[in-house]
Amino acid sequence: MNDFPVPVVVFSKCLGFAHCRYNGLIVEDTEVERLKPYVRCLPVCPECELGLGVPRDPIRLVGDRERPRLMQPATGMDYTEKMENFAKDFARSLPIIDGFLFKERSPSCGTKGVRCYQNQNGHGTTGLTRGIFAREVLHMNSHLPVEEEGRLRNMKLREHFLTRLFALARLREAVEQGKMRDLVDFHSRHKLMLMAYNQKELRSLGKIVSNREKRSLEEIFPLYVAGFRQALDRLPRLTAHINVLMHALGYFSDRLEKREKAFFLEVLEDYRQEKISLSVGISLIQSWIVRFQQPYLSTQTYFNPFPSDLVKLSDSGKGRNI
Repeated sequence: MNDFPVPVVVFSKCLGFAHCRYNGLIVEDTEVERLKPYVRCLPVCPECELGLGVPRDPIRLVGDRERPRLMQPATGMDYTEKMENFAKDFARSLPIIDGFLFKERSPSCGTKGVRCYQNQNGHGTTGLTRGIFAREVLHMNSHLPVEEEGRLRNMKLREHFLTRLFALARLREAVEQGKMRDLVDFHSRHKLMLMAYNQKELRSLGKIVSNREKRSLEEIFPLYVAGFRQALDRLPRLTAHINVLMHALGYFSDRLEKREKAFFLEVLEDYRQEKISLSVGISLIQSWIVRFQQPYLSTQTYFNPFPSDLVKLSDSGKGRNI
């Protein structure tokens, strides 16, 4: 598939949109800049929205990491309730969106790994937690893809995020069409992706679109959306990808030479041992799709989940703890 939807993404505004960090700086990030042309950007700076200004005295999380307070040590001000209320109002005001990309380690926007201090002076920590704004907004938008800019340097996390982002954008467009045939077509094109991510949900979603209970569209669409979002919630296992590629091989097994099949199996074994990336096996399948003009596999988003310009094999190795 060469045509892609335009995902709607909420960004931390400091990620290349405005000089709104506490010190007046802007964060220039390569992965964020590569993504921007392919999405509809909804930037927000929660701290500016509270009227804290730029530059401003830093804020930090203090106390119990499960329910921290958002404090500004220089002034002694407590912004916890104001931030919580703004986050809830912001979440309620959003259009239908497909994901979030937030600033890492931010006491407002960080999604994990934000330091929570014992006191306002920053002496000692009580652990790592989530920023106040991110906590409230994501609570109201569960099962949407969310990442921090630093974690996108890890190839697996980046591709997982992009796969989910564009899949949910396609699903949003199918639902907006409001017709059962569009949902059935969407499900058909995402079967191999679902096979890789969650085979149990693949079967459940198949039952929903088969609609043997004769449910109304008003019932079916929300059920399918919830199930699909949940299906793509976690990274697929390495063995699940191998299973999908072996399934795809079955469409060509009687048309390939023994040497070709043997080479493909060697490629899968190298991938199993993490000597090569998944893209090698996928490229071989794609070459056979073109060679044999296989109609079903040519429609599968698994082989082309997001724009090729966003494909990048570099991997910092950071962000592996999901």
